[in-house]
Amino acid sequence: MASTTDYKIDFTNFYNIINNELKSTATTRAAVNPSTLAPLPAVPVSTKADVDAAVSAAKAAFPSWRDTPIEKRAALLNTFADAIMVNFMDFASLLALEGKPPTAAQFEVDFAVKHLKGTAQLRLDDEVIEDNEEKLTKIRYTPLGVGVGIVPFNYPFFLGLGKMGPAVLAGNAFIWKPSPYTPNTALKLVELAAKIFPPGVVQALSGEEDLGPMFTAHPDIRKISFTGSTPTGKKVMAACASTLKRVTLELGGNDAAIVCDDVNLDEVVPKVALGCFNNAGQVCVDIKRLFVHEKIYDQFLAKMVEVVKTFKFGGSEDTEGAFFPPVQNAMQFEKVKELFTSIEKEGLKPVIGGEVEAEAGAKKGYYFKPTIIDNPPENSRIVQEEPFGPIVPVVKWVGGEDEVVRMANNTDMGLGASVWSKDLEKAERIARRLEAGSLWINTHQDLAPNVPFGGFKQSGMGHDWGLIGLKGWCNTQSLMTRRSGGMF
Repeated sequence: MASTTDYKIDFTNFYNIINNELKSTATTRAAVNPSTLAPLPAVPVSTKADVDAAVSAAKAAFPSWRDTPIEKRAALLNTFADAIMVNFMDFASLLALEGKPPTAAQFEVDFAVKHLKGTAQLRLDDEVIEDNEEKLTKIRYTPLGVGVGIVPFNYPFFLGLGKMGPAVLAGNAFIWKPSPYTPNTALKLVELAAKIFPPGVVQALSGEEDLGPMFTAHPDIRKISFTGSTPTGKKVMAACASTLKRVTLELGGNDAAIVCDDVNLDEVVPKVALGCFNNAGQVCVDIKRLFVHEKIYDQFLAKMVEVVKTFKFGGSEDTEGAFFPPVQNAMQFEKVKELFTSIEKEGLKPVIGGEVEAEAGAKKGYYFKPTIIDNPPENSRIVQEEPFGPIVPVVKWVGGEDEVVRMANNTDMGLGASVWSKDLEKAERIARRLEAGSLWINTHQDLAPNVPFGGFKQSGMGHDWGLIGLKGWCNTQSLMTRRSGGMF
């Protein structure tokens, strides 16, 4: 049995991992720490030859891995999770450099490992749908082959492991393609995985924006699992059509939270505020639209402002307990900055924030002051568009349940939604009418490895996690045994 020291890795240099070997490339690039704007250690820029080599290694590894019992595959996932914890502080420090305060980075690593261990408990058993004297009919789930996870920048550690875990548990060979903005932690995770999994089972390639299309076009890849924006997701889906790849798309969200008039403000407001500004609004299932009943609107808004004033934003260099990060990269910073211009253009009323901290001289990196907009019109940009930054509209809910349900569903997105009320029967009645893949009552963003996660409408297709997500990495196969009687 390997000792814990066997799983310690060096965090100085970064490589592609192809067939369990560390591979350099002729060209390298460096991502940027969004809190200091300093470059991170250089990473490879992969070419088509690198993609072909990784896919070839994955194809060669697949038959043996497919035939490995699921209990053995789960055991290796658990070993991998334990090995991550051996390097916990190194991973957390590196993740912080990619865009989070140390406290938030440590939280993500810990949550991701627990999620991975939860995934390892799932099982894909045959399902018997008919068992009588004449025949026995089963449904089986068999792995697809080579799969690729295209991972976003907002939660690169957690969301990457959230794709890799189910893929390899189901018996697939997996290639991790990290965001160009956050490649470093992914490369180190897969370097560690190479100490545990057979060659070709788990690989990683970093690169520029042209790397994703190389994967979507490759004829030997059976599935792409993508998390990112809706416009990019549509491009991924179109690109996969020519080879009929399976796709799972977890795309944008414009999540609604409905707050009824019976809530305890002292209990609910801090939770809702965290749900709005977690990761500086850079979570697909952050609360993006907040509908508060008119009877408590003024008190709720005032208390939410006071709570948000206590939130401490910071970056990798912050050691004073900051939990809320900067916007992760220059591209997203400019998008959010442009949305901030709508405050003045549309005559909106910010009750806190509304400024770019970097321009105010308060911070060097990609920071915005957390911003709350007081009762903007339903057709305003801040209500209609997903900001993916620290700005949230609070809308006064006037009227009955039909009206708030209409407002909440008035979006092309449908990832998550929540209802907050002491009356659980009423809350569930409202929740069941909402057009979203994940519904919560008196909580939000409550994710678990045994619960499927996916969206309605333009928030995606397919699911990650849970048995449904695990089956998404499989072919569905029927197996009928005729015991007696004629063929038909």
